[in-house]
Amino acid sequence: MKRYNIIMLYDQEMKRILFCKRRKRPYLGKLNFPGGKWEEGESFIDAAYRELQEETGIGRESITQMFHLIDFSYYDTDSILELYVCRLLREVELVQEPGGNELIWIPIKGTDFGDTEDFGGDGNILHCYLMAERNKELIFDKECS
Repeated sequence: MKRYNIIMLYDQEMKRILFCKRRKRPYLGKLNFPGGKWEEGESFIDAAYRELQEETGIGRESITQMFHLIDFSYYDTDSILELYVCRLLREVELVQEPGGNELIWIPIKGTDFGDTEDFGGDGNILHCYLMAERNKELIFDKECS
């Protein structure tokens, strides 16, 4: 089974979420969460931290502890997609991976995360957002620096 991760990162004030504009399929040209592939020999959580660092330049020291919130199982491709949620602890400069996806902070207020014209994930972005909002106390109860 192949394993992938996506990371839903809130800004410090919990008013914006970090997205990347996809440069390749799936979801070419659409907004999606940063993330990537698990590599053999690493834990799934370490893979999420590594992917966030590679794609955004943001390291563990700059965010709350990642919270593993949801898994999506895709039986047609024999894969699992894991959603991790975290928040920035301090202001950071985003560093786009060379040749990687453009990074964009999207305001929560007024954004329709269910708009599949703008957002990838076939509607799952909205589901992820709603689950994270519903579980904020659980997710951000134990923050680390």
